[in-house]
Amino acid sequence: MILLLTDFGLAGPYVGQMHLVLRRLAPEVPVLDLQHDLPAFRPDLASPLLAAHLDFAQPGDVVVAVVDPGVGTERRPLALRLDGIWLVGPDNGLFEAALRRARAVESYAIVWRPERLSASFHGRDLFAPVAARLARGDRSDLVPAEPTRFPDRPDDLPSIVHVDAYGNAWTGLRAARLPIGARLRAAGRILERARTFGEVPPGTAFWYENSSGFAEIAVNGGSAAATLGLRLGDPVERVDGDC
Repeated sequence: MILLLTDFGLAGPYVGQMHLVLRRLAPEVPVLDLQHDLPAFRPDLASPLLAAHLDFAQPGDVVVAVVDPGVGTERRPLALRLDGIWLVGPDNGLFEAALRRARAVESYAIVWRPERLSASFHGRDLFAPVAARLARGDRSDLVPAEPTRFPDRPDDLPSIVHVDAYGNAWTGLRAARLPIGARLRAAGRILERARTFGEVPPGTAFWYENSSGFAEIAVNGGSAAATLGLRLGDPVERVDGDC
């Protein structure tokens, strides 16, 4: 299976054109859209989201992940094989969280180039064709190469990394790493933990462990983004002691 994660959005031709390329080159391989609203231009914020998606992938799957503000520059196109799952995309830190969590890592630079390579759409012209070849077992486009690493990034990102259609604000903090009674500070508010929405009164802001394992800030019956004024990249802080 080929899985697509990008910051392209669903409006316009971008996702459809990637599907068209994949369909022509590997018609027997199913293609699934996992997420197309990754944080635009922010591979650092998208990185933990990508790593969480890999929990639902299986060995042999090919993940095309594109958040690529440096498209058309000297940044390398990369293919990684992490615990048997292929990842194809830009070498810009998007894969950092997944690399840290993988047990078995193979890393390659993509050396193949198509006759037609748009300066601004490598998702269609480069990454999709390579993904199709990998899904069919062809590695001839690759040479061994180490990925660029980002050692200064924290393992869990204390920032807002995604705001969903309900206005819930996902953080890059894995809830399993936070104590049960931990509180979070965001937008100047101290937020208590609850297990689910029904445990707090309507209109109350709180945080909980979402279905992808992240600490997520929510408002029961409302929008946390609108109520608290939260935006992508805003800081989130664990609070200890009395405040």
